[in-house]
Amino acid sequence: MGTGQTVAVFGAYGHTGRFLVAELRARGFVPLALGRDENRLRELAAGTGLAYRVASADDPASLDAALAGAAAVVNAAGPFASTAAPVIEAALRAGVPYVDVAAEIEANADTFAHFGDRAEAAGVAVVPAMAFFGGLGDLLVTAAMGDWTHADEAHVAYGLSSWHPTAGTLSSGTVSRDRRDGRRVRFTGGRLEYYAAEGALPTLDWDFPAPLGRRPVFGEFTMADVVTVPSHLPIPEVRTYMTTVAATDLATPGTPAPAAVDASGRSAQTFTVDVVVRSGGTRRRIVAHGQDIYAISAPLAVEAVRRLLAGEVKATGVASAGKIFDASGFLSALSGHLTVEQHGESRVPQFA
Repeated sequence: MGTGQTVAVFGAYGHTGRFLVAELRARGFVPLALGRDENRLRELAAGTGLAYRVASADDPASLDAALAGAAAVVNAAGPFASTAAPVIEAALRAGVPYVDVAAEIEANADTFAHFGDRAEAAGVAVVPAMAFFGGLGDLLVTAAMGDWTHADEAHVAYGLSSWHPTAGTLSSGTVSRDRRDGRRVRFTGGRLEYYAAEGALPTLDWDFPAPLGRRPVFGEFTMADVVTVPSHLPIPEVRTYMTTVAATDLATPGTPAPAAVDASGRSAQTFTVDVVVRSGGTRRRIVAHGQDIYAISAPLAVEAVRRLLAGEVKATGVASAGKIFDASGFLSALSGHLTVEQHGESRVPQFA
C-alpha cells in the first residue's frame, strides 16, 4: 500500500486518468490531478477533496509548478507524441519517476531513443507503456522467457471481446497514422520496419485457451509490445495479433465509447492475452484474462509507481516493465485484477 505519498496524474480527467486516480486512492497514495482544462479538473475534484493543478504540455513552467511536492508522475494524456517528452523533461527536472500509459509505437520508441542516457545520468526511472498495450505484454513475455537468455520469436495475441475506443485512443491513432504516412509497421529481423502494403491485413485463426477458443485475428496488427519487448529481450521477431471483431469495432466510425457496467466504471469488455515464445523446437506459453483494457491499465501503472517508490527495481533510466521489475512477482501482485495462467513448455517441430 502507499504511504500517503503524492502522485501526480497528468490527464487525470480522461477516461484512463479517472481509473488511475481511483486506484491511487485505493492503494493509499494521494493523487494530484493535473491537466490543462481547469473546468474539467474542478468537475473531477468536486465533492472528493481531490487536489488539482492546471498545467499544459506546452508550458514547462506550469509543469514544474504542478510537480512540486509530488513523489512521482503518471502521464495519461494522449496523444503521447505531444505530451510524453514535455512531461518526462519536467520529471527529470523534478527528479521524480515518470510512468505513462502510452500505446503509441512511435512515442514509446522516441522515449527510449531520446531519454535513455539523460534519465540514467539523472538517476530517474522512466517507464513508458506501463499499460495494457506494451506493459502487460512485456511482463508476460518476460515471465514466459524465464531462464531463457534469448528466443527466436515472441507472439502476443489479443483476444478482445470488443473495442469501444475512447477519444484519446482515436486521437492517438490518428497521430500514429499520420507519422507512418500510410505505411504499416512490424518488428522483424531485430528492428522496427516500416513498409508499404496494399489491401487488408492478413487474417488467421488463433487458438486461444478456453473459454475463448479459436477466433479469427488480424496478423500484423502491431502494438506497443514491438517496442517494449525488444528493448531488453534478444528476440528478433515480435508479432502481435488482434481479434477481428475488436479491430473492426476500432475502425468503424461511430463506435461508441466504453460504457460502465459496474460501480468501478469498468465496461463489459473482456480480454485474453495469449503469449507464446519459441526457442528452437521448444515453446513456452502464458495467458492473462481480465476485464476492460482501459481499467486494467490503472493497477498496472499504480503497481509500477509503488515499486518505483519502494526501490523494488532491477534497472534505472528508461526501461520497460519487464526489464525494470520482477515480471512474475509483478503479475502476481495484480491477482485481484488479472488471472494469469502459465502453460509451461512444449516441444514443437516448428511454430505455426
